[in-house]
Amino acid sequence: MKLSIERAVLLKALAQAQSVVERRNTIPILANVLIEAEGSAVTFRATDLDIEVQDRAGAMVERAGATTVSAVMLHEIVRKLPDGALVALTDDAASGRLTIAAGRSTFSLATLPREDFPVMASSEYTTNFSAPAPVLRRLFDKAKFAISTEETRYYLNGVYMHVAAGEGGQKLRCVATDGHRLARIDADLPSGAAGMPGVIVPRKTVNELKKLLENDEAIIAVSVSETKVRFATPEITLTSKVIDGTFPDYTRVIPTGNTKRLEVDAAEFARAVDRVATVSSERSRAVKLSLDEDRLVLSVNAPDSGAAEEELAVAYGDEHFEIGFNAKYLLEIASQVDRENAVFMFNSSGDPTLMREGNDTSAVYVVMPMRV
Repeated sequence: MKLSIERAVLLKALAQAQSVVERRNTIPILANVLIEAEGSAVTFRATDLDIEVQDRAGAMVERAGATTVSAVMLHEIVRKLPDGALVALTDDAASGRLTIAAGRSTFSLATLPREDFPVMASSEYTTNFSAPAPVLRRLFDKAKFAISTEETRYYLNGVYMHVAAGEGGQKLRCVATDGHRLARIDADLPSGAAGMPGVIVPRKTVNELKKLLENDEAIIAVSVSETKVRFATPEITLTSKVIDGTFPDYTRVIPTGNTKRLEVDAAEFARAVDRVATVSSERSRAVKLSLDEDRLVLSVNAPDSGAAEEELAVAYGDEHFEIGFNAKYLLEIASQVDRENAVFMFNSSGDPTLMREGNDTSAVYVVMPMRV
């Protein structure tokens, strides 16, 4: 195999591949990236046996072929090469080495045979549809903060993507929860997605997906089966196993009878919460909200370190009301708001609170209160 490729193109392809590779590997080949050169393109493939990413880039291929080499090492080398360099990759199967040459720099890396590289078995995808990158980015980005990190409830360690009945008909919906807070985001149902099986997309896949969805112009081809999900652009294909478990019935925890309505400037609210939480002890970080007509007082009382309070002008017309929350949860939820105003709907100080963006019901958040 012999090819030449621009440094910037190579670096972009390798960045995606090496981030999938697990740093601590018991199987040496899983630390490698599979490089396949043919025609006028080169494909880079990496896997951790749960996720597989394949990145295709244009290159000048002198001699077609394939090999595998350390993904992290190759990425580091390319990253340190000067901008604008033309990188030549030459594989010598006899010596089991890949030579990387650019300008006056030459590197030689050990390779492993391509035959040993595991390729994820292709699945029979039952549902195929396309969606613009910004639509999918919104669905996953707004939901992912609520993904659980508790390994015992493994079925909560991802985002549940499914078709659900929403306002104005069927919606493509993403839900994540960790038992303390919940995010439910809706988008219009793309054509072809109607019979899609609900799948739990793992946390690592959601993070890898971010790179795929950066380009606002991109249209993402999504394929779903009972066991796998695939997201693809013409250059990059990300295939992942889904979490084998049943996502709980989240609709039961979304309150419908909350009547006390608070409307507040989301950015101003987040900054105020951040300021008063400075004095609280890390462990509890409880912030108390005291509501009176058109007035909100945020306060923290940490006996060991001090106290803080801040007053905000808000829109609120109900009786005097007090409730406490974990500051971190409030900050994370407030930071999801793209619009100017956040609307909180309360019932009592012990019941879950609902939050949405202005009058938009396509993004709904639930947060459990704390005793203060």
